[in-house]
Amino acid sequence: MSAATSTSRLALRGDLLDFTGTPALDDVNSPAVRFRPDHWMLIQDGRIVDVRPGGQPPGDDWQREDHRGRLLLPGFIDTHVHCPQLDVIASYGSSLLDWLDTYTFPAEQRFADPAVAAAGSALFLDALLAHGTTAAVVFPTVHAASAEALFAAADERGMRIVTGKVLMDRHAPEGLRDDVAGAERDCEALIARWHGRGRAAFAVTVRFAITSTPAQLAMAGELLGRHAGLYMQTHVAENPDEVRWVGQLFPEARSYLDVYRRFDLLNERSVLAHGIWLDDEDRALLASTGAHIAHCPTSNLFLGSGLFDWRAAVASGHRVSIGTDVGGGTSLSMPRTLAEAYKVQALQGQRLSAWAALHAATRGAAEALGLGHEIGTLEPGAVADVVAWDWAHGPVATHRDAVARGAIAGLSEQALHARVFAWLTLADERNVAAAWVAGRTRYRRTSPNP
Repeated sequence: MSAATSTSRLALRGDLLDFTGTPALDDVNSPAVRFRPDHWMLIQDGRIVDVRPGGQPPGDDWQREDHRGRLLLPGFIDTHVHCPQLDVIASYGSSLLDWLDTYTFPAEQRFADPAVAAAGSALFLDALLAHGTTAAVVFPTVHAASAEALFAAADERGMRIVTGKVLMDRHAPEGLRDDVAGAERDCEALIARWHGRGRAAFAVTVRFAITSTPAQLAMAGELLGRHAGLYMQTHVAENPDEVRWVGQLFPEARSYLDVYRRFDLLNERSVLAHGIWLDDEDRALLASTGAHIAHCPTSNLFLGSGLFDWRAAVASGHRVSIGTDVGGGTSLSMPRTLAEAYKVQALQGQRLSAWAALHAATRGAAEALGLGHEIGTLEPGAVADVVAWDWAHGPVATHRDAVARGAIAGLSEQALHARVFAWLTLADERNVAAAWVAGRTRYRRTSPNP
């Protein structure tokens, strides 16, 4: 399915789209959009070194790939997704807490076997690449071997990965619980082996407050403070029943989010999934600490968890990125996920532009992770994580794109938004033609686009 060819000097030609700033949520004419139709992107030693018009090709000493008529985007960044849950994607009829017991935990128990973890990690990362995602913040399982396998598979592919052994020492079945001392030893070993190696970063990975004792949360906070540059990932305020249970377990905390504050788990590298059932004080806490929410719309809709209020997040000043949350989410495809994000806002009487959606999955996610210098942009100096997308796939989308293309004469910003919005709404992994990670081909579609 995927190739791994490389050249020190690669030139890609296509329609380049990225962002120079942050678009407003509903602004279809944002000045932050940078669209450069028919341009060359020059990549040398894994980084973008130049962008120039199509009429100015590089010399014969460059390997050239002509993707005219395709969209070239920064690789998508999935900020919340579960590696072991491909087994349970699209499972029927369960809310969050039942989902964990019925589907998630049995699937994760299998990753105690290093061979299963290795095969599962390879399948998962290759699937991300085939869906146009080149970097991710990922949950493995409680088993150190699952984190080891994920780090190793990402290193082999050159991918930017943020992950770490899951912490769970209560309210989980036998085989999925650790203990404070053993978990700390496992985390320290993984940090020593992987944190800062290549494009890997370790994340202190608290499943959620329900499955960690106060002693384990305290250890997690100490780990975070002891090692420079660690991330923290967890879940927060996804489901009303979950929120109530956390309140019973931590009656001293003002809110679910406040539990993490009390254990020093909130900082500018903290990624909290969902954040549906937050109040204004919670949002202010996110803004003041630099922590951000990974919005997971397909999962929230599929599990019936609730509707994320993106406008309230913007008003409070905290960042929002996008997670597919597979297997609670229903697809690894970021366009499909962003199309659902639009619907979540529409259900609340709000509108989400294609620009705001795409920004949250590229430059916005990179900046929220402190990686804006590396990924999420087509700026010279950035790592060349790039994906080539067909503007349309199939007769309906092709017809719709032709209509939008006919209205785009003169490159009016509003007409461009109409075309990109139609693409975003109708696209999925079938639109992915090729993906490059640090300038190396890591996926190329082998069958022609009908």
